[in-house]
Amino acid sequence: MNDVPGNDFAGPLLAWFRLSGRHDLPWQRPRTPYRVWISEVMLQQTRVTTVIPYYLRFMERFPDLSELAAADLDEVLHFWTGLGYYSRARNLHSAARLVISRHEGSFPTTMEELCGLPGIGRTTAAAILALAHDQPHPILDGNVKRILCRYLAIRGWPGDAAVEKQLWGLAAGLMPVYEIADYTQAIMDLGALVCTRRRPLCEACPVAADCQAKNQGIQEDLPLPRPGRELPLRRTRFIILEDDAGRILLQQRPPTGIWGGLWSLPESDPGIRLKPWIAKHLGLVAGDIEHGLCFRHTFSHFHLEIEPVHAGVLKVLDAVQDDSKLYWYNPKGDNRRIGLPGPVKQLIDNHISKLRG
Repeated sequence: MNDVPGNDFAGPLLAWFRLSGRHDLPWQRPRTPYRVWISEVMLQQTRVTTVIPYYLRFMERFPDLSELAAADLDEVLHFWTGLGYYSRARNLHSAARLVISRHEGSFPTTMEELCGLPGIGRTTAAAILALAHDQPHPILDGNVKRILCRYLAIRGWPGDAAVEKQLWGLAAGLMPVYEIADYTQAIMDLGALVCTRRRPLCEACPVAADCQAKNQGIQEDLPLPRPGRELPLRRTRFIILEDDAGRILLQQRPPTGIWGGLWSLPESDPGIRLKPWIAKHLGLVAGDIEHGLCFRHTFSHFHLEIEPVHAGVLKVLDAVQDDSKLYWYNPKGDNRRIGLPGPVKQLIDNHISKLRG
């Protein structure tokens, strides 16, 4: 096991941060627990440049905890559309309501209470406490894992339980007892700006002299990637059903699972006879079926091959069993704010562009 070297890691890092770190991110002005929480959740598996416009729109609509808690989940998902990993938005909404009901609207200030809220794990809780309250809790996001694996030449996949336990110990051992908020932002910035996944800028790194991976010339080989695995492939068919007014039928997905709670296009298994299926499950008589080009959307644990089809609606039959989960959406300007999965929004936008073209 690698030990934390006796040199001062935090000092050079903080000096670098004062001159070269990021000091103008939207959630830094002001750096409140609520604003840090929203940003940390958005930044999970998502780049800062992608997050910023979403964050600004989200904060404009939900500037504080009470606004978020009072909103409908549909509207919260609407402001998350395109950002992906939609369970994050559902957990934000649920956690906001729990803070109102359990904590009288005051954001918790302890690790135990924060980790008791949906969607908040150890790193997210630590980031909130460190950045907003200057409490000394180490974080271990992807950037920090990469820095530590290189700094101490740890030859293991960071997602392995034993390696991760080791990294937590190292993260705590390198953490200073002063300037906690700045140090936390500094180590995240170092990973984002200098110790990047590919082609790290070692010449600009404040701790390069003591970096074991650099000294061994293996900095681009670490951290080791996840052991190879082939993602399974699933297939589905998205059905774009359009009425005479140009509205498109959407169907709300179950509250849990992939795209939980979002409004999506009706789906059927590829290969089945579509018109009878549409009549039985959606209560509609469809016109001619137009088949589009298949495309692939990749999730973290499988590939989804999507075949889009389009048909006009000729007639409405008897109401289906649960028509509360169906909604006629006006893509040219709908008054209702709802969440749409990225591929569904792309299909609808492309369909409208094709009609206009």
